[in-house]
Amino acid sequence: IYKQYAVSFYRFGGYIEIPPDINNNIQLQMKALISHLKPTSLYLTRFISSLVSLQTNFFDPYQFLNESRNYTLQETKIIHTHLLKSNSLHTHIDISNHLLRTYYKASAFDYALKVFDQMPEPDITSWNLLITSHNQTSIFDDALRVFNDESCGNVVCWNAIISGAIKLNEDDVGLSLFRRMCCGFPSPNRFTFPSVIGACAKLQEFELGRVVHGLVVKYGEQEDMVNEAIKTFSRMPTRNVVSWTAIITGFVQKGEVPSALELFKQMMALNQEINTYTVTSVLSACANPLLCKEGFQIHCWIYKTGLYSDPTVKNCLINLYSKIGAIELSEQVFEDMNNLMNPSTYASMITAFCQDDALEKAFSLFKRLFLEVACSLFTMYSKCGCLNESYEIFSQIPDKDNVSWASMISGFTEHGYAYRAIELFREMLLVKNITLDETTLTALLAACSSLRVLKTGKEIHGFFIRQQDKKSVYGGSSMVNMYSRCGDLNSAKRVFNLMPFKDQTSCSSLVSGYAQNGHVKEALNLFVELISSGLEVDSFTVSSVLAAVGDLNHSDAGIGVKIGTQLHASIVKLGFESKASVGSSLVMMYSKYGNLDDCLKGFNQIKEPDVISWTTMINSYANHGNGLEALHVFELMKKSGTEPDSVTFVAVLTACSHSGLVKEGYSYLKSMVKDYGIEPSQRHYACMVDVLGRSGQLQEAEQFIRNMPVEPGSLVWGTLLAACKVHADVEIGKIAAEKFIELEPSSDGGYVAFSNICADVGQWEEVLKIRNEMKGTGIKKQPGWSLWRRMTKKFYLSLRPLLQATNFICEESKDGGDQVQSLQRPNKNVRLDLCYFDIAGFLFVWRDLMLTLKFHLEHNL
Repeated sequence: IYKQYAVSFYRFGGYIEIPPDINNNIQLQMKALISHLKPTSLYLTRFISSLVSLQTNFFDPYQFLNESRNYTLQETKIIHTHLLKSNSLHTHIDISNHLLRTYYKASAFDYALKVFDQMPEPDITSWNLLITSHNQTSIFDDALRVFNDESCGNVVCWNAIISGAIKLNEDDVGLSLFRRMCCGFPSPNRFTFPSVIGACAKLQEFELGRVVHGLVVKYGEQEDMVNEAIKTFSRMPTRNVVSWTAIITGFVQKGEVPSALELFKQMMALNQEINTYTVTSVLSACANPLLCKEGFQIHCWIYKTGLYSDPTVKNCLINLYSKIGAIELSEQVFEDMNNLMNPSTYASMITAFCQDDALEKAFSLFKRLFLEVACSLFTMYSKCGCLNESYEIFSQIPDKDNVSWASMISGFTEHGYAYRAIELFREMLLVKNITLDETTLTALLAACSSLRVLKTGKEIHGFFIRQQDKKSVYGGSSMVNMYSRCGDLNSAKRVFNLMPFKDQTSCSSLVSGYAQNGHVKEALNLFVELISSGLEVDSFTVSSVLAAVGDLNHSDAGIGVKIGTQLHASIVKLGFESKASVGSSLVMMYSKYGNLDDCLKGFNQIKEPDVISWTTMINSYANHGNGLEALHVFELMKKSGTEPDSVTFVAVLTACSHSGLVKEGYSYLKSMVKDYGIEPSQRHYACMVDVLGRSGQLQEAEQFIRNMPVEPGSLVWGTLLAACKVHADVEIGKIAAEKFIELEPSSDGGYVAFSNICADVGQWEEVLKIRNEMKGTGIKKQPGWSLWRRMTKKFYLSLRPLLQATNFICEESKDGGDQVQSLQRPNKNVRLDLCYFDIAGFLFVWRDLMLTLKFHLEHNL
């Protein structure tokens, strides 16, 4: 029966109806017959339609999809249609994948994507088909998008996207994907490596190529990969040093040394670039007594080309000579390395000594290796700030050399333990055969500079002169810097003059020393000389000079502005105006002279302002009462992404204080804690008290102090006391004065400030009470004496008669002092430090004035 139906179907073009009562056995036999008959597409289509119309299990999609490679696009569409009608398309994932593959082979990518999108749960095969098809059609971006959308954990999927990227000349992307694959994704296999090695050769990624080579060896596929590399090399139209080195290394790994040497000779004949990697591969091939002649020849060639200085090449030479029995040559190469040895070098040399039975040399070299490893270890801890661990390792070294001492001293100095560095130096002096080199000297002088210990610095200077050349430029620069920072400018100048030639470091150190110690004229002269001589100046030197010019007295303000303007012009010529440190110094200098327009110009010239630059600009506006401009700069700072620090918020609160911005002050104080995690210090709280005090809200200021989360200090109470003086508030002023005196019992500030408040409101009894209290505690008001500091000895001698008269008046005034005090007439306008007196009161003040004059003339001139 099944033959009859099948033959009739085939003979009459498929126009035949199949009865619905055919049993399953006949259906299966008909399937087999159909597979043997292989009807044409038209007959096949009609037969499928008949089978589908039966709605039985007779239609088996696998039967037709197994022949999918023979179908045209039109036939595939027909099968797709009938699969949809029979609801068989997505019942089995294999059916969908077969149809997907058929569409891709027919280049019907739109239909393929529709099938893929309709798949309820695509499997690994589905994704691989999609990615591979996009690779083959150069639609790589779509393939990469599909790959990234699917967290693929299958190595086939990874291999497909990597090889596709490299085939489409997306070598960077391919190597990037390979690196991702090696970081916890599916392990690469033998199908991954060929394309990756080719990409490494194209991009000259030799280091990655070595890694891939190691993986090949690890997975035991070296032989196949070397053969693949040889094929790739032979097909390359242009070859570079990476491809040549790769193929030479491949031959060496296979043991085909003659082929490797022949390729190396071809490289030299073609004038190809040869690097250290090429040389090390060839040298490792010559590590054989039978190839010692070739090894000697390559050594000579290396020496001529300048590759001999490379430590890696020397390591290979040591290994080469040790393996051919030329231990003397190995030792000679080892000693030529000076301080460039690494653990691999030591291991090669120690092995060579052991093989030659030179055990004493091997043990001595091992001790030397131990010392260097220990030194490297504690230096690493030191640079990471772990000084306890660093010193523990240092103390366990039995025979310390100069390098280990210098490293430990430098570590203490760099991390702020200058005292410990000097103590360690004194321990170093007790060790025999230890000399002070320039590295140790620099660290010690830096320690002395930070501690301002001039005496110790001079001792170190003398010790260095006894051991080294006293005209050493580097040592001289360090000494100039030390003497300058310690304030001994004469010694700094003397060392500077003894130097045979002056470098940029020594000149900058001396200029900065003059500037930081207030010798502006000398700093400027040396700065001009430094520029005129053609020596380079650094930003630190320029900033120091600008700071010195900004610190000129107000009487020299006009000169300071002119000098500062000229310096600004020189800075622009030198190209330093865009540096943050120099720009900040310019802003600060112009601010001190009240020129805010030039402040803004200097700030705008900074290419990348840092937090110091922004803070300086905010402070400039704040100190001149331009609070709104200061807050505007602060908002610009936040928009620029620069995070403010505690000093910035001091400037911001100062701006609020000088402009009466109470609400804004509270807001910024909360912001520094909430937004930036900065805990307010006493300065911040004092600024907020000043904000309230300047606006006349003294009670709120007192309440703010009492609600502070930390114990208020003298700075906070002193700020409130100053505000009470401005507003003549005796009640709160008394509270603030008592708190201030409690915290600063030896200071006269609290007494004098409260005394002046009482004098302003006419409470003279309280004024006398305060004065008596000061006398009882032995506290004296410190008078202003800046005028008398300018007087000379000669002027003092001319005032000797006046001094004698002062002594007489003081003696006569002792007995009548109380009577004079009682005659003093209360006056609302009278102040303790600046008064209008009647005749009796004038005598009282005259006595105090003469005592003050006598004291300062005798002690300060």
